[in-house]
Amino acid sequence: MRLSSDRPATERANTGTPGNRQTDRTCENEGVEVTWYGGTCVRLRGRDAVVVVDAYPAIVGPTGRGISGDIVTYSHPDDAAPSAKAKGRRSRDGGTVVPSSLDNAFVLDGPGEYEVRGVLLTGVRTYRDDEKGAKRGKGTAFVVELDGLHTIHLGDVGHLLTQEELGDIGSVDIACVPVGGALTATKAAELVAQLDAKIVVAMPVCENEADCGEALAKFFHEMGGEPTPQQKLSVTISMLPEEATTVLLESRGKA
Repeated sequence: MRLSSDRPATERANTGTPGNRQTDRTCENEGVEVTWYGGTCVRLRGRDAVVVVDAYPAIVGPTGRGISGDIVTYSHPDDAAPSAKAKGRRSRDGGTVVPSSLDNAFVLDGPGEYEVRGVLLTGVRTYRDDEKGAKRGKGTAFVVELDGLHTIHLGDVGHLLTQEELGDIGSVDIACVPVGGALTATKAAELVAQLDAKIVVAMPVCENEADCGEALAKFFHEMGGEPTPQQKLSVTISMLPEEATTVLLESRGKA
């Protein structure tokens, strides 16, 4: 069943099998720009739309520090749960205050298939631990189809993926993977292998910088590279590498 609306931000939700989505790669474009703001906060800028993922106030501040987008997704409720008196727009589950710079963005925070402002998104249920969420709760991994490229943002995932989850996710080109959280470097590399993405964006999620440095070194060793930060990443279909390439981006978030 599909639901549609005449609103400027049109959402079409489908509770069927996400892995059955269609792919159109006949049109080359200027590419998708990937920017990392710290933690699991990432911005995907396409030709006609911008998707912002996990823009938590603790990362980008309550005003968002100018970060803007057409769509904002949240992989899990804010760990710093907002008080009942906290001002600002809330995510759908009420667990996150959306930064004011994203007040006009369309918000998604749960599993399902969606089409919003011409962008196809698939939310797949995940967990933030390897015990079905018993310790750290549930999560949602979002696959974003933007300008012909499929990017998966895994949030703060804490487990390897099942065959069912991989089927729901489908083929991906870019994977944003947490490093230094619930997954060991070895498990994170195994997760990348499961997805078979061509470009891997490492998202350090450690509580302190020293731990992150060690976690990144181990992860990049597993991936066969060196953690050399770069400001941003621009990707087109034609420039996708033959073998997986791992990237570390400089944080653009709250100082």
